[in-house]
Amino acid sequence: MPNDYLTTAEVADYLRLKERKVYDLVRQGHIPCSRATGKLLFPRQHIDMWVLSHLEGDQAQRQPPPPVLAGSQDPLLEWAVRESGSDLASLCQGSGDGVRRLLEGRAMLAGIHLLDVASGRYNEPAALGLGGVRDLIVLHWATRRQGLLLAPGNPLGIQSVGDIAKRKAVLAHRQPGAGAAQLMNCLLQQAGVAHEALRWAAHPALSEDDLALAIAQGDADVGLGMQAAAQRQQLEFLPLVEESFDMVMHRRSYFEPAVQALFAFARTPRFAQRASTLSGYDVGQLGRVLYNA
Repeated sequence: MPNDYLTTAEVADYLRLKERKVYDLVRQGHIPCSRATGKLLFPRQHIDMWVLSHLEGDQAQRQPPPPVLAGSQDPLLEWAVRESGSDLASLCQGSGDGVRRLLEGRAMLAGIHLLDVASGRYNEPAALGLGGVRDLIVLHWATRRQGLLLAPGNPLGIQSVGDIAKRKAVLAHRQPGAGAAQLMNCLLQQAGVAHEALRWAAHPALSEDDLALAIAQGDADVGLGMQAAAQRQQLEFLPLVEESFDMVMHRRSYFEPAVQALFAFARTPRFAQRASTLSGYDVGQLGRVLYNA
């Protein structure tokens, strides 16, 4: 049995409860667990979070935030929210907007993919202004393939970020604060391309779907986005980076029924099959605790 997981007997001993009480908590959906070959397994990290979330200091928190998923748009996540029956409402207007809504108590969790240029790492709480936030956790959702979305057949022959300026391509772009906008700025800087040398689309795309649609309709020639977005609009795709898409929330929110329903569904074979069908996803580390303040 891997040390990362506890059996029912082990978790009962760890929590100083009777096994029957553990089964009651599982049946009520109050404790995180998964099933493998018919057995209940309890991720040790998640059990530790559950214990911390029930300490007296955490119990005194305000009312739980509304069951709203904010942050960046992600096709796999949006599908999982619908199919899981989580009853989460989606309000995805970019990673930066999601962080703000979380801090203001207007969202239960946020999906983010914000690159810290200085460290080269994604979703660093300190870089996001979240370093001093109490009871914050970051859970991995998926590794996603990001690259250039191009018109079918790649008529301008774009093979790199530098070619966007050389070919005088119209660049579709996201709004400031979106993870894709931050990554695009980083890639342009690495390629030595000045913003003034580019032909920008007239208006920012407020979602990845809008960006892909702008290219499909001929309003732009190229933009940065996910492989799954290119697939949905039948666009060419030039892979550039693998990024981490993660979920940030307050610790107690993880144990809310809506969030538990979402992550339970994400452990099913049906979810894994969907991730494979969409392409450009690696969900092998889904649920891994990246940060636990």
